[in-house]
Amino acid sequence: MTRALDIVILGLSLSSSWGNGHATTFRALIRGLAASGHSVLFLERDVPWYASQRDLPSPDFCTLAYYNAIDAMIVAHGARLNEADAVIVGSYVPEGQELIDRLGRLRPRRLCFYDIDTPVTLACLEKGEEPYVARRQIPLFDIYFSFSGGGVLERLEHRYGARKALALYCSVDADRYVNTKEPLRWDLGYLGTYSADRQPTLERLLIEPARRLPDHRFVVAGPQYPREIEWPANVERIDHLPPSEHPSFYSRQRFTLNVTRADMVAAGWSPSVRLFEAGACAVPIISDDWRGLSDLLPDGKALVIARTSDDVVNALTKMDDEKRQRIGQAARREVLANHTGLARARQMTSALAMLDQDPPATMTTYPKFDSVRRM
Repeated sequence: MTRALDIVILGLSLSSSWGNGHATTFRALIRGLAASGHSVLFLERDVPWYASQRDLPSPDFCTLAYYNAIDAMIVAHGARLNEADAVIVGSYVPEGQELIDRLGRLRPRRLCFYDIDTPVTLACLEKGEEPYVARRQIPLFDIYFSFSGGGVLERLEHRYGARKALALYCSVDADRYVNTKEPLRWDLGYLGTYSADRQPTLERLLIEPARRLPDHRFVVAGPQYPREIEWPANVERIDHLPPSEHPSFYSRQRFTLNVTRADMVAAGWSPSVRLFEAGACAVPIISDDWRGLSDLLPDGKALVIARTSDDVVNALTKMDDEKRQRIGQAARREVLANHTGLARARQMTSALAMLDQDPPATMTTYPKFDSVRRM
């Protein structure tokens, strides 16, 4: 067991799960850190779209503080940032480049990055876009924690100069995600914010099966779906579902659908938090296919891979209940063994502890900070 660490995380949002999966990922990880005896300060940019949709404004497992500007945040929390064992910046943080540069000038003991959107990040960098981290900044992090594993890690190190790239998949809070044993309401459900690149797969694997099976019940939960989408009459819509209601939502489905963003399919080894949430609830998962998926949840044993509408229709109409439940239970065993917030916390802190064997970063580690223009 590593010693108790003091960690500061600057992430997109901890307080609000509205329209983003970052909050649930951070919540599971930080609960795991707290359960392991570590202390965490989470610094969140106070933005109106999350401020009006906060479902966890006062967490009991860490300190949560809001800030309106980087300068004010540095003044208020500079001492803690300097003294912390590790400062971790997340992807999609507002003014991410400026924030990273300012933190680098403080010379924290360890500066790390947690990319919950690695395939999206790399796709942006390939196009010369740098919305929240600059290519020049990647070599500055002691560890680049990545949402994606597999070949993406080698790409980060060899192409982008990351010192150490490690997979830190999303995770689930095992104490909160359990099957509620409620009566089944839907034959197939999907939980996810609208994304244009996911919509064709959702059309193929849920909407078209719903058209073919008018006597079956379907549900899609999540915000931002365009009004012009024509939902079949047997597809129920839920605009937003807070994390506290996720276990009940999954538990009322015979099967749940996992759909992955195109950049993450292309990268492979990029599981979504919904995959682990549903698995923890022992709900049989029907998923699109991508490299690395069967390494996490074996096809036919812990989930069902579907490539066509026919695959979904066959699962819904031909699989007997005994096999369906067996697949769900196998997924739960796999998730509890390897994909909980506690497991991720141990992976993170073990990686940080290994850095203690290396000399701390010196000013020469950040050669470009002195010349960076303030925004």
